[in-house]
Amino acid sequence: MVKCHLSKLMGERKLRISDLARETAINRNTITRLYHETATRVDLDNISVLCDFFECEVGDLFEHVPEK
Repeated sequence: MVKCHLSKLMGERKLRISDLARETAINRNTITRLYHETATRVDLDNISVLCDFFECEVGDLFEHVPEK
């Protein structure tokens, strides 16, 4: 399972989904799915934009958690 830490990164900066969508030009629905960890696919360009925006690495945004 892959966990997305977008909600944590947004919380640290007190950003709303609409704020992030406006700042990054990523579709609001895409951000919502990542925020709620319901996304099944993520475009690599979106990952790059988010990493640039948050000044983080991919590993800070996503984490692989082995299923038991």
